Amino acid sequence: MALIVFCYGGWAAAGVYVWPHWPVVACLALGVLLALQSSLMHEVLHGHPTRDARINEALVGLPIGVFYPYRRFKRLHLMHHADERLTDPFEDPESYYRALWKHEQYPKAFGFLLHVNNTMIGRLVLGPLLGTAGFLLGELRLLRAGDPAVRTAWLIQGAGLVVVVAIVHFAFAMPFWLYLVGPVWIGQALISVRTFAEHQWSERPDGRTIIVERSPLALLFLNNNLHLVHHKAPGVAWYRLPRLFREKRREWVRMNGGYIYPNYFALLRSFALEPKEPVIHPVLRRAPEPGRAFRPRVRARSVGGLAATAPVPAKPAKD
Repeated sequence: MALIVFCYGGWAAAGVYVWPHWPVVACLALGVLLALQSSLMHEVLHGHPTRDARINEALVGLPIGVFYPYRRFKRLHLMHHADERLTDPFEDPESYYRALWKHEQYPKAFGFLLHVNNTMIGRLVLGPLLGTAGFLLGELRLLRAGDPAVRTAWLIQGAGLVVVVAIVHFAFAMPFWLYLVGPVWIGQALISVRTFAEHQWSERPDGRTIIVERSPLALLFLNNNLHLVHHKAPGVAWYRLPRLFREKRREWVRMNGGYIYPNYFALLRSFALEPKEPVIHPVLRRAPEPGRAFRPRVRARSVGGLAATAPVPAKPAKD
């Protein structure tokens, strides 16, 4: 709750008091706060800080990040938590892999952009644009198809954006286009540091999710650098994840096959200008095919000890 108050209060203070005197500092501060708000949305959709989903939505519902409606983020992210489908180009909404047959249909220039986007510098610079454009195009298709849940999510988003645009224009006295290419871009770029290597292909679902052991960005990401721990214990609050990791570190590392980095700087050193993963998925969706790419399996073991560490079912939870 304190972080939510700090995030929205800091956003307002940076725009009203800092922007008129130190615009560059204000843009950077607003970008950091927008990244924090994205992390808070992620935490809230997993059932925190209250047991009432409507109250939780209201706490982070003001769309200061502009492009991602909370309800759409929630639905798509819960689908992503079906671990047996992680990295699937079609069934995992957060996968950066592309199907071979689909990739062959892209113009060469777009294929090159996707290649650059799989480097860490490329993800920081191009990721916000490519990710937002892809998301909005997908949402537009669903709206044209008449999806009622998508329509409701965007109506709520639109109402919130009226408030945000008014605050940015009248209270901040900041051009809204500058808000988009400054703070919003910075916020999405910061989040892309976390998402850059969160998942990789592995035959074992547990081997698909990273652990970044230490990072000064951990608070900004609400400890989602310990991403395997979050995936295995999605109901555990963010501030409990480090202790859960420390208590059984060897087991966590063994579980994901050693997919662990000491910090994000190690990822930057290795993949600043080199793609970490291929654009084309190395195994799945090599040709057009109906149905799932693999069958969900029942898990036989977990880290254990806490009720919240129950494995996520292949069928995503309902909103």
